[in-house]
Amino acid sequence: MTGPLVPFREVVLKVHSRCDLACDHCYVYEHADQSWRTRPKTISDEVIFRTAQRLAEHAKTHALPSVSVILHGGEPLLAGPARLRRICEELTSAFDGIAALDLRIHTNGLQLSPRYLDLFSEYDVKVGISLDGDRAANDRHRRFADGRSSHPLVLKAVELLRQERYRHLNLGLLCTIDIENDPRAVLDALTALEPPLIDFLLPHATWDDPPPRPDGSPTAYADWLLAVHDRWQEQGRPVPVRIFSSVHSTLNGGPSLTESLGLAPTDLVVVETDGSLEQVDSLKSAYEGAAATGFDVFTHAFDEVAAHPGVRARQLGLEGVSETCRRCPVVRSCGGGLYTHRYDSTGPGEGFDNPSVYCHDLAALVRGIEACTPADDVAPAVAGPGELLAAQEDLTRTLLARLHAELDGRGGERWAAAWELAAALDGSAEGSHGLDHVLAHPYTRTWLLDALDALHEDRPGAASDAADGLPARLAAATVRAGLDRWVPVPYRDGGLVLPTLGRLAVGGAGERGTARVRAVEGGFLVGRDGGGRAERRIEWPAPAAPGWLPVRGYALPGAPSGFVIDDLDPYRDCFGATAAATPDAARAARLAAALTEAWALIEERAPEYGARSVDGPLTITPLTGPAPGEPAVGRHGYGALGIGADENAGTLALALLRGVRRARFRALVDVTDLYAADGSWEHRMPWGEELVPFSRLLAGTYERLALASFDPRYRDGVPQALDTLEGAAELTVGGKRLLALMRKEF
Repeated sequence: MTGPLVPFREVVLKVHSRCDLACDHCYVYEHADQSWRTRPKTISDEVIFRTAQRLAEHAKTHALPSVSVILHGGEPLLAGPARLRRICEELTSAFDGIAALDLRIHTNGLQLSPRYLDLFSEYDVKVGISLDGDRAANDRHRRFADGRSSHPLVLKAVELLRQERYRHLNLGLLCTIDIENDPRAVLDALTALEPPLIDFLLPHATWDDPPPRPDGSPTAYADWLLAVHDRWQEQGRPVPVRIFSSVHSTLNGGPSLTESLGLAPTDLVVVETDGSLEQVDSLKSAYEGAAATGFDVFTHAFDEVAAHPGVRARQLGLEGVSETCRRCPVVRSCGGGLYTHRYDSTGPGEGFDNPSVYCHDLAALVRGIEACTPADDVAPAVAGPGELLAAQEDLTRTLLARLHAELDGRGGERWAAAWELAAALDGSAEGSHGLDHVLAHPYTRTWLLDALDALHEDRPGAASDAADGLPARLAAATVRAGLDRWVPVPYRDGGLVLPTLGRLAVGGAGERGTARVRAVEGGFLVGRDGGGRAERRIEWPAPAAPGWLPVRGYALPGAPSGFVIDDLDPYRDCFGATAAATPDAARAARLAAALTEAWALIEERAPEYGARSVDGPLTITPLTGPAPGEPAVGRHGYGALGIGADENAGTLALALLRGVRRARFRALVDVTDLYAADGSWEHRMPWGEELVPFSRLLAGTYERLALASFDPRYRDGVPQALDTLEGAAELTVGGKRLLALMRKEF
């Protein structure tokens, strides 16, 4: 099997192989593998020591920041406080200076007492307790061998763990599902105990030994869980439920939060009481020896276990599921189900190369949770232009805050003063309006990204250059706000650039220095430095004057906002093409006239995609690189287009349609997870007959819808593309919301 070795970050350490309950659904004692009978009851000192040493060695080899060790059984508390203390001491000592150690214990709680919890508090051992619901539900399976109820003792343990002095150790409750139990009553009983987490577990089963389905329904377990989900929603989601959180996460493009679902590679290994190293414990449900590796802690390193074919098979992600699962659109969320649940000794797939025995349940669960998840809650930026603009502004502000954190004082007094001014602007209505306008300028994003890259790459002068970038933007904000305050601004090459406003010549070629900018009525004043030199008054907004080149704005009839032509900003050359080298008022005027004519042509043929559909002002930069009609969308914020120099209205109309859609799609991807696992599948592009990743098909279809409204020839292939997108596994809830809007457009 190919691919890099995945180190173990989670270890299940069997500290006792027997149990004080006789649960009839237990995979250790009641299923196919009965190897527990031949193992020592309690883990020995030697096994503890060798496990600690091997695991610390593994963590050091792979530079793991932390490792979780789960003390397990049987019933781990039967090992007794002295043995558990020895385990905690050995592991803590071995990991000292190597990695953080996350100790946990999973118990039925019957033996839990302050003596144990004081020990666990000393070593910060988190405690998870198994409880299947109210007394009726819990007693269905979790009884003593003589039939007595375990429920009162488990509740006593839970209440003990809820005490203030032990609350920090509470890991939550583990509940094995039985569809004969009332789902709402089970949830009510569990949430009444206010656990920090509830983990619902499907009972272990295989195709050879399938789960009970009293009414024969192929979705009985999904129906039970969805009833729990409905009740959980009614309660206001009072407690996190891992299986629900995992589905919500994967539907929105995030990772799975449990081994039972999702495509993330497993990173878990089991150490038995005799030191044997085994695969995930649930495999004992499949057949005798299914979990065995032939390795032990005395003679083998953990890396050898990580390379075992059985372990690697659970680390292949999408390649590790059956062909049926790879073609299923919910596979990103269900991940083909728990590896154990795929086993079939006689089916068409070899061993585990099958869908889960809970396949229909998992699909129904994912679709059921998706159906009751409002798309606007997870993808507001898709729903309306105002939401997209707000999300983009939040992103820029986040990047600015990150730059401040990354500088961490390295920007000197210049940055400190600018940051103080930014806070003052943000704290006033007028100042905040001016600051918002400048932060919304698309090339502000380019500056921030470049500055962060320079700091991360430790380029010479990176901190100083970053500190120089903020004052110019704040000066522009104060001018727009009309605030009477001098702002010192560094300039280079004799030119002072105020983003969104223009460029003023303040010195000769190659000259550097500091100018001062201050807003006055009808414009602003600029002084060379603090030495009392003459100040120059610039009328703003106003046409060009000697030494002053403004950013030129143009209105569009009937549109709420127009466009500007910016061939001045120093960060405009960010499209992978060449921006016009020198400002040219005549060229800009010709381009503006052509663009205005192009917008009019779009309004005539495809009004829904005209200037009135644009979210905000467009910043257009003339380029010399791309061919006419092929706009560039580069490394910048929302609202910028690079347009190849061409003055034909028809060519520009197509370029604008392409560019606006590309810019909007890119802006959506910046702030919304429209898809996940991009590139895991290939899809046919109907109008190109080539296989492409999902992202390219979605972007191409989104763009083509606008072109089709302008020119019907672009309709070819769009229905097929929409159908392909709808059946794809990569779509998130946000992506499906976008797809629904795209179908309405068509």
